[in-house]
Amino acid sequence: MTDTPNAKRGSTRTKARKRALDILFEADLREAPIGEILAAHQEENTPPVRDFTVELVSGVADRLDEIDAEIVGHLADGWTLARMPRVDRNLARLAVYELTATDTSADIVLAEAVALCQELSTDESPAFLNGLLAAVVAARPSALS
Repeated sequence: MTDTPNAKRGSTRTKARKRALDILFEADLREAPIGEILAAHQEENTPPVRDFTVELVSGVADRLDEIDAEIVGHLADGWTLARMPRVDRNLARLAVYELTATDTSADIVLAEAVALCQELSTDESPAFLNGLLAAVVAARPSALS
């Protein structure tokens, strides 16, 4: 990776997304309120919680029902949120929030989500997540940038 401002920004945002996923995953695993887990991470501050992480986690928390409905609306027959692996479910939530509530390019959102999925989930999950998110994007032409 080159040492340019855009490369650094991308790396910082990638780390922020990963941390947001960690917080969402923990809240899901513990069946605890997302805001409560975020607050605990902010209080601990090791490592510091980036502003972009807070924006992503808070956005997902504030719109969780709407985001989950969007995901369910694009799942293949026989799939439910509960059936999805926990990491995939939370990556989908994070990506759907970013696609529908931020000005981040859809291409970037999909690439980042699939890359995290390749790193953290099952071998089949990246293709599944990519298909799901592509369907979300296709249903929201305004999300394309």
